[in-house]
Amino acid sequence: MGVACAVTPPASAAGEKKLKKQYLRRMDPNRSQRYRRATQLGFVLLNTWICAEFLLFVRQFEGYAAPFAVSRPAGVEGWLPIMGLMQTKYTLLTGRIPDIHPAAGVLLVSFILMSLLLRRSFCSWLCPIGTLSEYLWKLGRRFTRRMFFPPRWLDILLRGLKYTLLGLFLYAVGSMSASAIAAFAGSPYGLVSDVKMLNFFRYLSATGAIIVALLAVMSLFTPNFWCRYLCPYGALMGFASLLSPLRIRRIPEKCIDCAKCARACPSQLPVDRLVQIRSAECLGCMECVASCPVEDALGMQVIGVPASRATRFFHPEWMAAGVVAIFLGFVIAAKLTGNWDSAIPDHVYQQLIPLVDEFGHP
Repeated sequence: MGVACAVTPPASAAGEKKLKKQYLRRMDPNRSQRYRRATQLGFVLLNTWICAEFLLFVRQFEGYAAPFAVSRPAGVEGWLPIMGLMQTKYTLLTGRIPDIHPAAGVLLVSFILMSLLLRRSFCSWLCPIGTLSEYLWKLGRRFTRRMFFPPRWLDILLRGLKYTLLGLFLYAVGSMSASAIAAFAGSPYGLVSDVKMLNFFRYLSATGAIIVALLAVMSLFTPNFWCRYLCPYGALMGFASLLSPLRIRRIPEKCIDCAKCARACPSQLPVDRLVQIRSAECLGCMECVASCPVEDALGMQVIGVPASRATRFFHPEWMAAGVVAIFLGFVIAAKLTGNWDSAIPDHVYQQLIPLVDEFGHP
């Protein structure tokens, strides 16, 4: 007497593909992060070149015999955010781009435009300080297997510090007239403010070194410590990003509630419990998207696109292209219109750089 055995037919290739597509991690989960890391690397290399060239430029006027003449790279003004605020206000008041440190204002406006269109992409895709901070906390997580956040009430208070600093800077610059801004930029301190910034790091004091070391240590254990709590530049970009048409969007019907997105978020946002992320703390880094194991359950989306049209997610290559296009577009336009290089002749640097330590803040 035979025994009947029920044999489960093998799953079809289409069924297996559908299962993998819906429930398994995508074949290329970190595509957004590869685009972002490539953009970060490119900008770190650019800033390294700018810093090296500017150092050689300054050394020429300190008696260092360079084998060839080195020109001042105007891009160093990206490290002068307060001057950028001043020059931007000067342009708004007068309708003219200033002759002294014009690149500071050009770069600030380009970074604000990035935030208006592409969330805080400057912070997470371009800023070299943000890149360094990110790699520090990822290094710390590799060894500790966890991150450390203060209690929620303390976290909120600490996050308020960067907005307080931004408010103080906006108040100080906002109280200045166009003539006061021009006088500041044309003063000996203003003319060599980039050199003073360089010398701050070249001849770091014991107090400065301790502060930098503490920030580095804190960044090992708390994601983006400087950016999250102290950076007024990031606070400004955060305010601008609130007007961005882009949002991280979760599709509840496809979400499997694994909470990987929330754990991956360096800003500790509850991505797994919200449909849209509107917070100014969202960096637009797409770490949450890269961690999601379900295709089209989470992504960056333009406001107004129905949730059912998940195929219209804003792809990471568009983000990378947009960030680079805005940055290069402003730089090239400024160069072509003669509003990039500062109109400070070399003989002025020859006179001021040897005496740079004697110039106090006006």
